[in-house]
Amino acid sequence: MSTPTCRATRRTRTHDDAPDTSAAFRRLVALPEGKERDRVREEVTEAWLPMAHRIASRYRGKGEPMDDLRQVAALALVKAVDRYDPDRGVAFESFAVPTITGEVRRHFRDFSWAVHVPRGVQEARNKVRVARQELSADGREPAVTDLADHTDLSENDVRDGLRALHCHNTLSLDAPLSGTADSAGDLADTLGSPDPGMDVVVDREAVRPLIERLPERERRVLYLRFFHGMTQENIAAEFGVSQVHVSRILATTCAHLRRRALAEA
Repeated sequence: MSTPTCRATRRTRTHDDAPDTSAAFRRLVALPEGKERDRVREEVTEAWLPMAHRIASRYRGKGEPMDDLRQVAALALVKAVDRYDPDRGVAFESFAVPTITGEVRRHFRDFSWAVHVPRGVQEARNKVRVARQELSADGREPAVTDLADHTDLSENDVRDGLRALHCHNTLSLDAPLSGTADSAGDLADTLGSPDPGMDVVVDREAVRPLIERLPERERRVLYLRFFHGMTQENIAAEFGVSQVHVSRILATTCAHLRRRALAEA
């Protein structure tokens, strides 16, 4: 009776170098919490660690550091060791491989995107990526309509998926515009910068109600100085007063507006 059981166990393994830890797992399940159980658990985990690393290596070159992928796979292996029940008659490798693979794929889905992409767009991206590979076998870039027919997605979903193909990686702002190190200018040169005039707009809108409550003369002086750009001398000539008097009006009025603006902030 023991021989068929051994053959069944071997058929469920996918690698000839899979370690035989069946006895260790039976012991692990029977041991109570403590140092001895921790030791056996660590031995089993170390025995299967090459398998976890082998699964992680399948995703090499997809935008994530191998050290990170190996760590994700190792943590998934620990989960599989803790959850495995040898009494169910399934070889550990058959149980662990889907667990580890699922964790690595989940890592890519949740953490490897350079920008946030909704789940539906991620799924469309995967379908579009596979469809492009299949339809490009003849060397022709498939059109959006071709991809939509092949994936049963709408054309809008296909476009979203195509845009998402580039969301795993981002360009540095120091990247040369032409893609060569000796090019003139870099990507940062194409970006705008904050307009200092926006602060002036905000300040003007903040004091507008306060200005409307000023006496006519003070309001007119402020309007000519700050909105028309007139000099104090020209304003003084228009009002028939001295430049010093205009300066005093401006200083007093601005101080008043500042106090009122801070009090109502």
